[in-house]
Amino acid sequence: MFYVIAFAVIGALSLSWFIIDALWSPLQLILSYLTPYFLPMEEQSLKQKYGSWAAITGSTDGIGKEYAMELAQRGLNIVLISRNEEKLNNVAREIEKQYSVKTKTIVADFSAGIEVYRHIEEQLKDIPLGVLVNNVGVQYEYPAWLWEVPQTKLWEIINVNVGAVTSMTRIVLPGMMERGRGAIVNVSSGSELQPLPLMTVYAASKAYVRSLTLAVREEAAARGVHVQHVAPLFLATKMNAFSPSLLRAGALVPDARTYARHAVATLGRVHHTTGYWLHGLQYFSMKLAPEWIRIKIGMHINKYFRNEYLQNSRVEAR
Repeated sequence: MFYVIAFAVIGALSLSWFIIDALWSPLQLILSYLTPYFLPMEEQSLKQKYGSWAAITGSTDGIGKEYAMELAQRGLNIVLISRNEEKLNNVAREIEKQYSVKTKTIVADFSAGIEVYRHIEEQLKDIPLGVLVNNVGVQYEYPAWLWEVPQTKLWEIINVNVGAVTSMTRIVLPGMMERGRGAIVNVSSGSELQPLPLMTVYAASKAYVRSLTLAVREEAAARGVHVQHVAPLFLATKMNAFSPSLLRAGALVPDARTYARHAVATLGRVHHTTGYWLHGLQYFSMKLAPEWIRIKIGMHINKYFRNEYLQNSRVEAR
């Protein structure tokens, strides 16, 4: 009888822990919005909490640009880091005009390897960065079998998705720890949750981002640096342009502006988030299934997107 009770208690505790772990992200996201309505005073601003400068990689398009806009709206000066100088200058002018903050642009091709980081470090040496958003990333042109993806694309994914988040974090951490404050936001992806056929290397690179973020958080926490892991699901951005139907999916697939508005609101409040409450609920639902089932579902979905892309390509070629 004792063993039956013991196993029942262990089972109940395990189930409770699984539910809490799976629901933690959406619950934290909801609380981050409700908290201001119940606090007697406004919380400390990001500028007061972390510093007056924020740097965003991959900041000329998509959520990188919108993160920059949201942080500028909160009064932070912005360092824009991307490879297209013309786009950088356009975004910088837009931010300065709209929010009356300072901007700095750094032209950097993250696929180029280690040399680019020496250039970035030199450009940042006199700027007391309070916030770093590691957003830059690349993925496949469309869902494809590993043997179909060119070697150049595979190494671009590794250099950008793995190299950039690692090296940029390494560059800014010493200054943040010396000042005793700062925040690093590492943008991953819901594809980190399990291996993802037809997006194999991309998903693996995002699993790396999650692992790195959780480890660095432990290393830097005692030195006053907040390290946040952000894992969005599908977004209506050009990275997902291979699927017109995906871009029309409505509230479940928000545009970059909507997503960034929600995600930035969680900064300093939670360590892990999907950044968007509907993504949090989807993330929870995904975790209910065993990994092998999630892998099968992921392959089925990506096969659909692949076929959609190839069919549209054939139509356009006529």
